[in-house]
Amino acid sequence: MSRANYLFTSESVSEGHPDKVCDRISDEIVDLVYREARKGGMDPWKVRVACEVLTTTNRVVIAGEVRVPETLLKKSKNGGHETDATGHPKVNPSKFRSAARKAIRKIGYEQNGFHWKTAKIDVLLHGQSANIAQGVDNAADRQGEEGAGDQGIMFGYACRETPDLMPAPIYYSHRILQLLAEARHAGKGEAARLGPDAKSQVTVRYENGVPAEVTQIVLSTQHLDESWDQKKVRSVVEPYIREALDGLPIAANCNWYINPTGKFVIGGPDGDAGLTGRKIIVDTYGGAAPHGGGAFSGKDTTKVDRSAAYAARYLAKNIVAAKLADRCTIQLAYAIGVAQPLSVYVDLHGTGKVAEDKVETALREVMDLSPTGIRKHLDLNKPIYARTSAYGHFGRKPGRDGSFSWEKTDLVPALRKALA
Repeated sequence: MSRANYLFTSESVSEGHPDKVCDRISDEIVDLVYREARKGGMDPWKVRVACEVLTTTNRVVIAGEVRVPETLLKKSKNGGHETDATGHPKVNPSKFRSAARKAIRKIGYEQNGFHWKTAKIDVLLHGQSANIAQGVDNAADRQGEEGAGDQGIMFGYACRETPDLMPAPIYYSHRILQLLAEARHAGKGEAARLGPDAKSQVTVRYENGVPAEVTQIVLSTQHLDESWDQKKVRSVVEPYIREALDGLPIAANCNWYINPTGKFVIGGPDGDAGLTGRKIIVDTYGGAAPHGGGAFSGKDTTKVDRSAAYAARYLAKNIVAAKLADRCTIQLAYAIGVAQPLSVYVDLHGTGKVAEDKVETALREVMDLSPTGIRKHLDLNKPIYARTSAYGHFGRKPGRDGSFSWEKTDLVPALRKALA
């Protein structure tokens, strides 16, 4: 039986956190390949990207496997394409470097130790492994749909704690950093002197299973003015924190920890190395729900780590939005080269209006859960991923460009009908 009264904590990190810089560059590269595919006449269904990024002091390393349009390949002197020792076509690094520099500039890094203009950027991308490609492509030839790009388990979750059907601690942790970033980018008062690197953490007290108040607030934020102390930083950030927590009371005895280690001037990759995919709990539900282990950023949507996690969230959110349950966890499991999920598991946490096994059957009826089916249903073959790289992949507003389509609740009528 679920506990009714307890404390729960989640953290978030800003777009300028070293790991998030890497996620942003990885997803800018995914978007670049999808854009170039459309311009270069390549079928976007054939796009393949598995891109990892490392950052440290004034250095960026971009590595991984890709299948890209000709516009991104290196031309040889005879007019063909250069190939590496294994026969894979070589990518032209210039556009990939440019995408990385633009990402760093948009985040706001113009520091001596990490600057969008001067950082050295190595591009070590190469053609996709033939063994992996055959697992995905051959399945499409046999079944008329792609096989999963890898094995794995993915989870989706939704609950009634916030308007976007997300757990309260991660929802508010993200919101604090989003408001501070918006103020920084807008040059709003003293917030303009904050740096891009920041972390937040919110502890929520639950009463009878419902968020009642915030009991602990932690914020560490980079500041560009070396004279600022903790008291000064708090005076700048506290109004934004209170605005972000609007709707959830702050306890009278709430503990505030603002820059608890003191000065935070050296930030970003100059202060700590970053890697793609190290903030998977920040990206999802803040620890309030299980995670299958696979990261999202830098991957095209044949990778079920990404697309099936989006589908699981979409289904869970629609179940809660349809008032079939107050909480819902969904697990999907896949095998490489196999199109349909090996299993679909639903847990309604004792809040369901229908039996879980019936929901599991209905989910397969209302949505094709193969990689092909997910990509079609959610319209994922688009350059829409850079925006997902910070402040969570879930609990966001669907965009006119097709971004965050997995946050729509348009499956409600079909679910209600299937479970009538």
